[in-house]
Amino acid sequence: MKKMEGRAIICLALAAVLVVGLVVFIFKIAVNGATWASFYANSHVYSEGRLAVGAIYDRNGVLLLQNDAEGSHYNDDETIRRATLHVVGDEKQNISTAANYAFRSKIIGYNIVTGTKGILFGSGRDIKLTVDAQVSKTAYEALRGRDGFVGVYNWKTGDIICMVSNPGYDPISSDEAAGAKSGAYINKVLSSTATPGSTFKLVTTAAALENIEGINSWSFKCTGRYEIEGEKVTCQSAHGTVDIYGALSKSCNCAYASLAVDIGGEAMKNMVEALGLTSSYDVDGVDSMPGSFNFDTYNYNLGWAGVGQFEDQINPLSMMIYMGAIAGEGSASAPHILMGTGSETVNLLDGDIARQVGDMMRNNVLTNYGDSNYPGLELHAKSGTAEGAKGTAPNAWFCGYSGDYAFIVCVEKGGYGSSVAGPIANKVLQALQADN
Repeated sequence: MKKMEGRAIICLALAAVLVVGLVVFIFKIAVNGATWASFYANSHVYSEGRLAVGAIYDRNGVLLLQNDAEGSHYNDDETIRRATLHVVGDEKQNISTAANYAFRSKIIGYNIVTGTKGILFGSGRDIKLTVDAQVSKTAYEALRGRDGFVGVYNWKTGDIICMVSNPGYDPISSDEAAGAKSGAYINKVLSSTATPGSTFKLVTTAAALENIEGINSWSFKCTGRYEIEGEKVTCQSAHGTVDIYGALSKSCNCAYASLAVDIGGEAMKNMVEALGLTSSYDVDGVDSMPGSFNFDTYNYNLGWAGVGQFEDQINPLSMMIYMGAIAGEGSASAPHILMGTGSETVNLLDGDIARQVGDMMRNNVLTNYGDSNYPGLELHAKSGTAEGAKGTAPNAWFCGYSGDYAFIVCVEKGGYGSSVAGPIANKVLQALQADN
């Protein structure tokens, strides 16, 4: 009897281990099943190293990529292929933030009950992106082969309409892919940071409105140079006496350096954090690159940091969302790129401050950039000219919003912001206006 009891206990223990193991296995399938199904060794969904199931469409149902056992089939329009490369991806999946890699489990069509559809049992799951192929094409053509990026999103819905990045290549050309320039595998809107130049004055403006009492009656006399502790911040010319509106419209370095010193490093640090510029955004599971800034320094460097130089490094997506929050009187939808996914609201700044910054951006267009250059848009904008390495042309920036759309444009080594990047923004926004 004791021997039978012992054997029964052993059997019960083994059964318990089996049950625990089964529970752990089911849990791991539930958590990791999509990742396991997406593994390259799964011959049901890969053919010769290529994803062989599923299709990717733009927001209007335009086919961007069809995967099957014979290969990857892209849109017939070469410019659309190049314009959407960093959003769609290539067949070798070199661009880790692109849909063909980042959303491969959705494309494969995995679920815990049926597993994957596979090559033999179906074409996988079609996914639709929020991007507009024609608007992206317009942005790509407007860049005219120059390195840089264009980003546009609907700040009310969170839909990313355009993320065009250069350099790139035609995804159907294996030779171009193999010989791609440095940076060709990076979606710069999501995964890069850069010196923002005078676009950053929109951040310093918000900090001044929040921290300097009487800022709306403040004035500054610009002589073309401003001395801080024996060293000089300079402007290209003397701007004379300016108020806060004039300082932004004329993009006066001297005035903004003095404001940054008055605001102080701690308040500047608090502002970039509050505006989400040091954070990473989750775009349907793809994380953006956080920006970085150094305000814990002596006043001369703090002055240049307030101008958008020194060690300022901003992520384009984060800056674009800030533009959306200005348009939304302090709040905007977080960005997404998969159609049908919900967006959370991000609250970045006080409504009164947002409204005044927006009014100042509109004043920039009316008094400096020329409203007639942006017909029908009621544009709110700020340009930037970011100095880089000595002997190289500066990067040309332009950011802002029009209606429901916030945007960011940069032409690397392009020259001056409003004259180089401004026309690109106009072409893209006009294409959006015509599309709606």
